Amino acid sequence: MTEKMEVTRLSASLGAEVRGIALGEVGPAEAEAVRGLLHEHLVLLFPEQHPSVEEHVAFGRHFGELEGHPNLQNAFLEHDEIFELAASKGGIADEWHSDITFRDEPSVLSILHMLKCPDVGGDTLWANMYRAYEALSAPLQELCEGLTALHDAAPHGKPEDMSVHPVVRVHPVTGRKSLFVNEHFTRRIVELSHRESELLLGYLTRWLASARFTVRYRWRPGTVAMWDNRCTQHFVLNDFDAERVIQRVTVMGDRPEGVGPPRWAPYARAENPAATSRYDLQLNRFLGRRATTLESNRKREDA
Repeated sequence: MTEKMEVTRLSASLGAEVRGIALGEVGPAEAEAVRGLLHEHLVLLFPEQHPSVEEHVAFGRHFGELEGHPNLQNAFLEHDEIFELAASKGGIADEWHSDITFRDEPSVLSILHMLKCPDVGGDTLWANMYRAYEALSAPLQELCEGLTALHDAAPHGKPEDMSVHPVVRVHPVTGRKSLFVNEHFTRRIVELSHRESELLLGYLTRWLASARFTVRYRWRPGTVAMWDNRCTQHFVLNDFDAERVIQRVTVMGDRPEGVGPPRWAPYARAENPAATSRYDLQLNRFLGRRATTLESNRKREDA
């Protein structure tokens, strides 16, 4: 089956359309070939597939453990391993993000099946986070490599769901460095003051969306998209008023690793409170919770 695959690049930065493979019939050898293409192109689009729910899930399982959405409920389908979203006139993720970065182990891969979409509108854009990092100046690269960032699930109404990840992560397979902050889930650069964080985080989230790092795809029903959340971000255009229905399986099981440990201590003022101390409350809560967890783990190990 892999010998028949036709691969067409979609932009200079990332993305390829793949034909000549039936995802519902993929076995281990074909899955490994797809994995190789994914590492090369970061985003793969498979037109005219129309997989059943069972075929969609079976294809995803070739790449790791699957999980539905931790905070959002399926619109119509009852299935623990599929996230379903039906939208019209909004209700989509129209901010740049990679999936579920508020978890300690965010999504590795996402595999989306477009069941129904508008004739025009609702396109998805992806951006290459390798290139976004590599195009930064050397001093800014060095600064970012020493920083971490706080992510939370506030867009889902759960700001208490938090995790800290490196601002620059190293891909566990390719070894390449990529930016790992996004406008949807990232709240704060941990080692910077609130105002400093706003400046740097605002710059990085605008920078990574530069057109030269992106590809834009116009959907057709039955198309399956697959992307690597460790080195891409995506954005859905909120420009449609017809129904748009997707089903997505999400491959989990990867903890982001940075270039090294953070080079500075967290900036969180617990003493000498002032009006601006409110900007440090969330970070202080996270740090306090983490310290409690570490102490509990230490006591269990000593017992």
